[in-house]
Amino acid sequence: MKIYFYMAKEKYGEFSNFSNYGIEMDNMWWKTPEYYFQAQKFTDKKHQDKIRLAIDAKTAFALGRSKKVSIREDWEEIKGDIMYKAILKKFQTYPNLKELLLSTKDAEIIENTPHDSYWGNGSDGKGKNMLGKILMKIRTELSLGNKTNEK
Repeated sequence: MKIYFYMAKEKYGEFSNFSNYGIEMDNMWWKTPEYYFQAQKFTDKKHQDKIRLAIDAKTAFALGRSKKVSIREDWEEIKGDIMYKAILKKFQTYPNLKELLLSTKDAEIIENTPHDSYWGNGSDGKGKNMLGKILMKIRTELSLGNKTNEK
């Protein structure tokens, strides 16, 4: 079975980084994991705050793609870990989301976006789907944690 998600208001939209579930990271509140992820591209604290305080996730996303501020040199090496930590925090923070993720059992989870072939499946459906892979990894970890708690 495959589960596709993309838009926050659609089925399984809670899995989207744009869905309205804030997280606390680095002793600060971020309106969604997308805000946190985009801000971590930069070492400039003023630009990070600008992203954190953006009016909506779409604006935070756009600020994260700014060419006016230099992206940190190690971004390509650390972006997967940053995304993983933010998504894990989201599912640890909201029990209802954790239950939704666990309810997918062993289904393949796919971010169905034609706009991103790294985090999603891309326009041809053959993208890397890294966000989906992170969600499945977290699902496995949370499932194992549940089994440990049941003993």
